[in-house]
Amino acid sequence: MAWNEPGGGGNQHDPWSGGGRRGSGGNGSGGGGNNQGPPDLDEALKKFQDKLNNMLGGGRGKRGGRGESGGGGGGGKRSTFTLPALVIIIAVAIWAASGFYLVDQSERGVVLRFGKMQNVVTPGLHWNPPFIDDVRMVNVTRVRSISQTKSMLTQDENIVEVDMSVQYRVTDPGEFVLNVRNPELSIENALDSALRHVVGGTEMQLILTSGRELLADTVSTRLQNYLNAYGTGVTVQAVNVESTAAPDAVQEAFDDVIKAREDRQRSINEAIGYANAIIPVAQGEAQRMIEQAQGYRESVVAEAQGNTNRFNSLLSEYQNSPQIMRDRMYIEALSDVLSNTSKVLVDVSSNSPLMVLPLEKLGLSQGSQDTESGNGDQDQSQAGVDPRILERLNSGNSQQQNNSGIRREGRQ
Repeated sequence: MAWNEPGGGGNQHDPWSGGGRRGSGGNGSGGGGNNQGPPDLDEALKKFQDKLNNMLGGGRGKRGGRGESGGGGGGGKRSTFTLPALVIIIAVAIWAASGFYLVDQSERGVVLRFGKMQNVVTPGLHWNPPFIDDVRMVNVTRVRSISQTKSMLTQDENIVEVDMSVQYRVTDPGEFVLNVRNPELSIENALDSALRHVVGGTEMQLILTSGRELLADTVSTRLQNYLNAYGTGVTVQAVNVESTAAPDAVQEAFDDVIKAREDRQRSINEAIGYANAIIPVAQGEAQRMIEQAQGYRESVVAEAQGNTNRFNSLLSEYQNSPQIMRDRMYIEALSDVLSNTSKVLVDVSSNSPLMVLPLEKLGLSQGSQDTESGNGDQDQSQAGVDPRILERLNSGNSQQQNNSGIRREGRQ
């Protein structure tokens, strides 16, 4: 049956109302006591206010009917302190709840109490009184970077442009927050100072070519010293020299210089390669000559030792029979000498026969002279020979011709 059913009489009531809360002196005859509806918000708020007043020491009398005039005045007087107290309690609760904060794993919290550093909190859930403590979060794991491009003078009074980047990380959050107002600006100024100091003491050729690594290492060391002196709480991770170049106005001239330097280096490398190729050949040739010289030395020494032994043997034989060894050595010496000469020795004594050594060589030399030079040359060659030798030779040749003629006739 609907709650607004017409003609319901005592059953005409809303489904959320309680049985005992109908009218000022309700009897509950309608069975409202058994009605299970949601609680009345007004009544719940009044009960909470009564409990709060009891806690604050202001007891409130029992609720009477509408005709109770004395109790109503006392309750209104006590309710003037209830609302401010409630507001204060709620404000304190909100203030206390706002003091909780969470520190991330990559961060550290710097706690400042009225501007003075108290401590550095680690990751986790923490509480600090709001409006009293100020917590500043600092990321200590992130690697930060700063880049600079500057034009500066070198040691040899040339202008060079250097593009450099620095990577750093916060290692002391307290110093990073309190010691410097603008850490990034401080790092930029320190980098500028360190870079100018190092470049001002280095020649331009070294900066443009092979001195970049040395430049980066030196700037990194000097920059870290500056940051430690400032107390920034920053550690330099790396310093990278991105580029080094001459000013645009003289860039072409410097390019020509660099090309010439590269050509020189290429020529040096080619010369080194040629030296590496030719030196082993020369060393091998030198070693071969050394070995040949050693072999020649050993052969000469062995030959000398053999000659010495042979001379010692001849000496012992000579001591035994000097005359025989003398004649033998004389004959051997004549044999060696006459075997290497075209001269002929002839014994022309009157009582001894004519002996020509060797006869066949003499005949061959005579025939060749006759055929090549003719009669005039023959007379010239015989001019310096003893006439007796020529007579003997001519007689010997005629006798040989007669003997050959006789032989030919006998054969015929």
